[in-house]
Amino acid sequence: MSVILILILVSLVVAIAFLTAFFWAVKSGQFDDTYSPSVRMLFEDRVKKEKEAKDD
Repeated sequence: MSVILILILVSLVVAIAFLTAFFWAVKSGQFDDTYSPSVRMLFEDRVKKEKEAKDD
């Protein structure tokens, strides 16, 4: 029975840690830019090709 209590306490600590990390990420603005990632994938090939051309 004591093992179950330890597992519950550990899982609560881990859950609180993840929740704290999520709130910290939201507060620091890591989720503010929702447009650039969708556009960045369109131009990624061009950047790679330009880098390869410069290397040659």
